[in-house]
Amino acid sequence: MPDLSILLPMLALLMGIGAFAGVIAGLLGVGGGLVLVPAYLYAFEALGYDSPGLMRICLATSLATIIVTSLRSVHAHHGKGAVDLPILKSWGPWIAAGAVVGVLVASSLRSVALQGIFGGVGLIVSLYMAFGRAHWRLGEAMPGGVGRGATGCSVGFLSVLMGIGGGTFGVPLMSLFSVPIHRAVATAAGFGVIIALPSAVMFLFTPIEAAPPFTVGAVNLPAFAITIAMTLLTTPLGVRLAHAMNPQPLKRVFAFFIMIVALNMLRKALGW
Repeated sequence: MPDLSILLPMLALLMGIGAFAGVIAGLLGVGGGLVLVPAYLYAFEALGYDSPGLMRICLATSLATIIVTSLRSVHAHHGKGAVDLPILKSWGPWIAAGAVVGVLVASSLRSVALQGIFGGVGLIVSLYMAFGRAHWRLGEAMPGGVGRGATGCSVGFLSVLMGIGGGTFGVPLMSLFSVPIHRAVATAAGFGVIIALPSAVMFLFTPIEAAPPFTVGAVNLPAFAITIAMTLLTTPLGVRLAHAMNPQPLKRVFAFFIMIVALNMLRKALGW
């Protein structure tokens, strides 16, 4: 049994991370792994866990939490008829295949390489969040054939390497191909389940040396449980804040926050 001097700070840090992630999710409809992965990394490093496989633990634990949050979200959206089932069914196998490949690649990479990937892709995501426009379009319908396969696999693959669900890539993708935003958000929640479920299960069988206490494979169980509990408590608070203020300026502030986090990840990966 780990000493209380380790467990109590770990508990406090994880409660703070989960609370913050829940507020951001409710307020802006974004967050997930973009918040959890770097927060887990900094928290575990502060507690003295800095193994070459630490970033895998952060990715895997974030993906495990996304299973629960995405299932709740897609169930609520489906009850309102907002989920585009034809898109979900036709894109799902490709996204799942990309996610499986993502786990295999992530399992072979050290933390420094995964930090570099998170930083680079996170920087691109933050720029799109800050400066993207709702009227941008690439087409009038979602791609089919080879385009669907390549794009779907890329969404699943990059999502696993970032430890994120379906919203970060899925919502902009569907919006660019003229899917109404409410349907894009609802369907992307389904993407999140398709990405997170197989990848988290695979990560359970990827052991990590010198892992934080109570880690099974690459999934840290206390981080998973505490994050879920805290987001259940604080997401409604974020939703109430969203109705009380204009979230768009805050979303741009959050984009710059993610930009800073991404740049810091790149700095760490480069050894600066």
